[in-house]
Amino acid sequence: MSALVRVRDLTVKFVSRDRTVHAVNGVDFDLNQGEVLCILGESGSGKSVTLRALMRLNPPARTVMTGTLQVGGYDIIAASEREIETIRGRSVAMVFQEPMTALDPVFTIGEQITETVIRHEGVSKAVAHKRALELLDLVQIPSAERRLAAYPHELSGGLRQRAMIAIALSCRPKLLLADEPTTALDATVQIQILLLLRRLQQELGMGVIFVTHDLGVAGEIADRISVMYAGRFVEEGSVRDVMRTARHPYTQGLLGATVHEGMRGKRLTTITGSPPNLASLPAGCAFAPRCPSADAACLEAVPNLDGAFGSHRARCIHQHAEVLA
Repeated sequence: MSALVRVRDLTVKFVSRDRTVHAVNGVDFDLNQGEVLCILGESGSGKSVTLRALMRLNPPARTVMTGTLQVGGYDIIAASEREIETIRGRSVAMVFQEPMTALDPVFTIGEQITETVIRHEGVSKAVAHKRALELLDLVQIPSAERRLAAYPHELSGGLRQRAMIAIALSCRPKLLLADEPTTALDATVQIQILLLLRRLQQELGMGVIFVTHDLGVAGEIADRISVMYAGRFVEEGSVRDVMRTARHPYTQGLLGATVHEGMRGKRLTTITGSPPNLASLPAGCAFAPRCPSADAACLEAVPNLDGAFGSHRARCIHQHAEVLA
């Protein structure tokens, strides 16, 4: 069976008169139908740029993309603008981080859902309205008929996010992209949205790519994790492998800086320094200036994403010595 998403050597650069920002630098991954991949990393690592590249949503005037980028058999980079408009919504849809900015404030929730259904499926307004009601029930919004007539500002943050998910699911996409969709929500609502997304993914058999900086969120929803730093995947593997036996110093640092049960009275460890300037990346490992294990060899060339441990791979020349010690 062919992969739902196939990405090979994806690079994304933002070019301006003054500088070129290398946001994504040679990313490779596959995603199968019904699988959940979580891209994990701190702000500025290239997670959201990678996600937006799958729908070609990065600013077209200054974005340069190269490599292979296929979603549901479509060549995203080579597709015309008309083809991309058809692919968005029908084959791939996105749930954005902040629904209040993603939803149009001058249209009701019902109008925004029915417009999407009519545009992609060519059905009547009555059929689209019925579909909208079904979607609000699917995402567990109470009093669905009344909520269809509501404007975004009349809903709570949790209900707005559920409405955003309903719009994303309106044309039955094969791939759902979620760009930190729970960051702006309080803890209780965050858990509800995560459980909802996981249930819908399983019921509908969608592939999901979920972007977050929260290890707890990744552990709740993902099948696989890819840890991103300076536009490259530095570690990837199953949730169990990455969480229990992290092999890259950056992943180990993220785990050490995460609050979890049993940490009362203990100090959190921190990753010293700051992320690199993506307009001026070093020749070697981009994490080396912040890494406690770095030596001269780390500064010479970018390490390969080594697969010596099967599907659990890390971009670090010292991982073998650390694992065997």
